[in-house]
Amino acid sequence: MKALIQRVKKASVTIDNKLYSEIGKGLLVLLGVEKDDEKENGDKLAQKISTLRIFEDENDKMNLSVKDVNGEILVVSQFTLCGDCKKGTRPSFDKAAPPEKANELYEDFVSVLKAGGFRVKTGKFRAMMDVELINDGPVTFMVEK
Repeated sequence: MKALIQRVKKASVTIDNKLYSEIGKGLLVLLGVEKDDEKENGDKLAQKISTLRIFEDENDKMNLSVKDVNGEILVVSQFTLCGDCKKGTRPSFDKAAPPEKANELYEDFVSVLKAGGFRVKTGKFRAMMDVELINDGPVTFMVEK
């Protein structure tokens, strides 16, 4: 399981020219689920992301988590994170989980964050989405479990 995490001032998802969800200060999490992933991968990843200290404290040091800053989290399914670009010029998606499994693990991941008391919004699984964000920093990390 892979997550591209971006610290944002705000982020939103639009589907068919209609606002679907939006957050203020917090994290945009693009989540890729691979064939070999299990629920425990998502549980560990959610725990890691929720405690990752990537927000600045009063001394401008990355010392605070999304919880510490009372931030929100927007989770968007992103199967292209599982793409392999090592060979040729067309990505291979052989490592990506099938849609049914990916959706189940995506929903589990979101549930773990919500159970942790976070304000979580989502994209729509398998939809064509316009994702808009203002990256704060910019601060972006790739986290894998």
